[in-house]
Amino acid sequence: MSDITNEIKKRRTFAIISHPDAGKTTLTEKFLLYGGAINQAGSVKGKATAKHAVSDWMEIEKERGISVTSSVLQFNYGGFCINILDTPGHQDFSEDTYRTLMAADSAVMVIDASKGVEAQTRKLFKVCVMRHIPIFTFINKMDRDAMDTFELLDDIEKELGIATCPVNWPIGSGKAFKGVYDRQKKEVELFSDTQKGTKMGAVQTISEEDPMLSEVIGEDAKALLEEEIELLDGAAAEFDQELVSKGELSPVFFGSALTNFGVETFLKHFLVMTSSPLPRMSDHGLIDPMKENDFSAFVFKIQANMNKAHRDRIAFMRICSGKFEAGMSAYHIQGGKDVRLSQPQQMMASERKIIESACGGDIIGIFDPGIFSIGDTLTTSKEKYAYEGIPTFAPEHFARVRQVDTMKRKQFVKGINQIAQEGAIQIFQEYNTGMEEIIVGVVGVLQFDVLKYRLENEYNVEIRLENLPYEHIRWIENDEIDMDRLSGTSDMKKIKDLKDRPLLLFVHEWSIRMTLERNEGLKLSEFGR
Repeated sequence: MSDITNEIKKRRTFAIISHPDAGKTTLTEKFLLYGGAINQAGSVKGKATAKHAVSDWMEIEKERGISVTSSVLQFNYGGFCINILDTPGHQDFSEDTYRTLMAADSAVMVIDASKGVEAQTRKLFKVCVMRHIPIFTFINKMDRDAMDTFELLDDIEKELGIATCPVNWPIGSGKAFKGVYDRQKKEVELFSDTQKGTKMGAVQTISEEDPMLSEVIGEDAKALLEEEIELLDGAAAEFDQELVSKGELSPVFFGSALTNFGVETFLKHFLVMTSSPLPRMSDHGLIDPMKENDFSAFVFKIQANMNKAHRDRIAFMRICSGKFEAGMSAYHIQGGKDVRLSQPQQMMASERKIIESACGGDIIGIFDPGIFSIGDTLTTSKEKYAYEGIPTFAPEHFARVRQVDTMKRKQFVKGINQIAQEGAIQIFQEYNTGMEEIIVGVVGVLQFDVLKYRLENEYNVEIRLENLPYEHIRWIENDEIDMDRLSGTSDMKKIKDLKDRPLLLFVHEWSIRMTLERNEGLKLSEFGR
């Protein structure tokens, strides 16, 4: 087996998803702590003097205490090289999460033990289920009062339609939290919160058979644990690696990321239960990283102005096969030519390190002179294959954008185009008026705030947004339709996208049906091609 195949085997690439405030960023920090990537876990939110989480780098994120873009972090642990893709927790950024999941081989779902699956997060979790990728559940904040454990599991199963298999089981919660019971080893890991901010101090374990257990956790807690385990053994799904790999069964772990309890246990199990980088579908069939030696990658994210001093654009790529070497050239399928991949880097949030090499499973950032788009494929293979595209979500909210200072037209057009290329917003024009009137479509309304903030802070352009009443957008699939003669409804608006493709906006869903009835042969699609 070649050295490169051995390296790829060590890779684990996963995304972390959760509701805002479920503790995802804290968990990410603790993983980095175990991997020796950081020495001290910084306080994630709080006073202005506190350290910001390493994975939140954009100013607006620091101000609001939420993640709005995905960041990529790499660390080594136990002989594995781990790539974590941190995703925005807010549903308004679910499109960014979806694209990030395209680059991950599995997902870790963090749930707040006192809240269960929260309404705002259903959409994000369902994205995982749609992709059929393995989902691992970490139920966090057990050191605070939690919901009934059986109810929590029931909640996950009902909401997401996925079976659960608890690998360990909590003993109490809040002030009465005593630790977790490991179902396989039949021993109790005792909770102590002395490990805050450090990884020192071994977790104390005590066997289920040890007569001391009653003294340590209390008679009542032991009796309840025995009762619950008996119930669980009778009712819960058994662990089945095949079902986990298909995304049909989620192993569940309990702990407290803030106090560092249960995090390392979770990490150890996770690394055993997940696989090395998987084959990916291309228009030439499956490309298996274990068999394909040529380099190939696809772009899943573009981010401009990550570094204020440089005003640059970074294209994030998931390497699918082969080895990447700094400065190498690869064929850009969509651009139809060879390009040099320069300034390759990996991120530790806002910290960057220039890298010399990377391999299948890794995530790298490449300097983008404005030629890459989300979903693009790069390869050194003679067979010039393209990976499956990344679908764009249909925007659900629309606004007309106006500049406050018309003298700054150039900066405005540049800024809004760059932000659109990142995939955070989609921009459209009025059907016959050219670039003067710009309409922005977003999946979630918070994206409007981010757009306004970034145009002001990164491009020095102030804008006003005028909300429009449209809620439905449709692309026109047949090219022969004469837009001028199209017969619509009074609440319909004709627009076009940046590629000059005609689209229709509607206020009401029934208007779509009416328009289809009035125009014979018209084909409308919810997704842009």
